[in-house]
Amino acid sequence: MRNSESQIGAYRPLYPVIQPYNYRMLAVPDNHVLYVEECGNPDGIPVVVLHGGPGGGCSPGMRRFFHPDIYRIILFDQRGCGRSKPHASTENNTTWDLVADIELIREELNIDRWIVFGGSWGATLSLAYAQTHPERVTNLVLRGIFMMTKRELDWFYGGGAGRFFPRQWEYFTKLVPENERDDYIAAYARRLTGDNEAEKIQFARAWTEWESALAVLEPKPTRGSTPAAYALAFAKIENHYFSNGGFLREDRQLLKDMYKISHIPGTIVQGRYDMICPPETAFALHAAWPASRMVVVPNAGHALSEPGISSALTTVMDELY
Repeated sequence: MRNSESQIGAYRPLYPVIQPYNYRMLAVPDNHVLYVEECGNPDGIPVVVLHGGPGGGCSPGMRRFFHPDIYRIILFDQRGCGRSKPHASTENNTTWDLVADIELIREELNIDRWIVFGGSWGATLSLAYAQTHPERVTNLVLRGIFMMTKRELDWFYGGGAGRFFPRQWEYFTKLVPENERDDYIAAYARRLTGDNEAEKIQFARAWTEWESALAVLEPKPTRGSTPAAYALAFAKIENHYFSNGGFLREDRQLLKDMYKISHIPGTIVQGRYDMICPPETAFALHAAWPASRMVVVPNAGHALSEPGISSALTTVMDELY
């Protein structure tokens, strides 16, 4: 078993936000339409960026980890979130639908092989895609490792993380009647899929804000409520996936199937104090992945915006060309 931690060279600053040179609404099966954008160098090294959540959507800041003269950067909003349509839809929205969408995007853009870059849920989806289409992946760059296991979900929604953030946990849990507090994912699911629109938004915001409160090592004071449309897509889709175990065939499937991609090189970037996705999962992945290296960022939590995480990811991408 391997458990080494790699050191990274001098951190590089993020690149400026660049504008897409191409964007489209791409129709995919089951009446979903995805927002897809390309930026950087049309003739550069292709890299697909898989956002978190599920349900988070992509943002302009996600373009900043890649040298714009070197990389052809592809971002898209996964089913039901961001600019994709229908908004907040969980119909025909599973891990394997998203894996098929990624492959359709690759074919649509005439890309033979590409780097896959993803964090948190994006890391989960990156592994699922790579294990399904290993011949299409040249390298994996993963951050804040999450593998959709019962242990991880129990940590975040069963009170483990709440012991470190008791006030935030109290707000998240107090909305649920006492007789339903044995399963907060199920309790929230009932409200997020109900007919009471006001209650649906209230629970969507509480779900979203519980996660965002724990994302960074030093959270800033909250300013206002999360926008209703974003919260609804994020909470409803994420809860849908978690309620169904990520639509995996068994617990720990992604770890058990690492033999399928053991030869693909990759880097794991993990915040030492990640409260959403504790480092033990990243270390387990590294141990099962001979071609990987592990970079642990000190004084960092979970979010892509953490300075050490952002700098490490930029450095890794600069090292790949």
